Amino acid sequence: MLAKTLFGFEELLAQELRDLGASNVTPGVRNVSFEGDLGFMYKANLACRTAIKILKPIASFNVFKEDDLYDKVKEIPWEQYMGAEGTLAVDATVFSKYFTHSKYIALKTKDAIVDRFREQSGVRPSVDLDRPDLRINIHIDRNICTLSLDSSGASLHKRGYRVETALAPISEVLAAGLILLSGYRGQSDFMDPMCGSGTLLIEAAMIAANIPANLNRDVFGFETWRDFDVDLYETIEEALIKRIRDFIHLQLLI
Repeated sequence: MLAKTLFGFEELLAQELRDLGASNVTPGVRNVSFEGDLGFMYKANLACRTAIKILKPIASFNVFKEDDLYDKVKEIPWEQYMGAEGTLAVDATVFSKYFTHSKYIALKTKDAIVDRFREQSGVRPSVDLDRPDLRINIHIDRNICTLSLDSSGASLHKRGYRVETALAPISEVLAAGLILLSGYRGQSDFMDPMCGSGTLLIEAAMIAANIPANLNRDVFGFETWRDFDVDLYETIEEALIKRIRDFIHLQLLI
């Protein structure tokens, strides 16, 4: 799998993944690759503080022109991942002299997927950019194309605990990363002299109490996947909740 993060947080995220039990953890640029089973994918989404997305690669191939992309994407058995009447969304990132427009690449990928369904069943999936059944990530680096399933759905900085906010709040992932870079692990008081919407204080409190970063989220992308194991997910969630600790002796100061 691949965990995406902000530039400069790669080593932080790599250590988070190791601490959670990932294997073959390798930091990249704005990402960390790692290995783990289905349950670990659930755990990484729930617990990683510095991850933006957790992606599950399903195919990689060479592309040099639009037809290569369309044909290769169309060959993938998408019916294993979603139904013909389901919904999808495609996000694309492109670093290539052969392809220069990420939105066009996303559109071409979507066309290949829906055409496969239409030819097989006469029914095609529809696009839902907000809460699709399947969110697909396509990444083209020069001539290498990697297709992944986005297990997170919305960015993991959307923790789910925010009811109201001030103007221009700091990203929760950025806040958590800055706190971890400072060396804070919940063993001392924490002061935020420029408190706005309280993001730094909230993230510090969650670190101190070992509260999973995304425990309050309403939904993850993997919850609409065909292989979603709700019993396994609840087991992982309960195990993380049991690791929450008290930190009443510390102070969070504004």
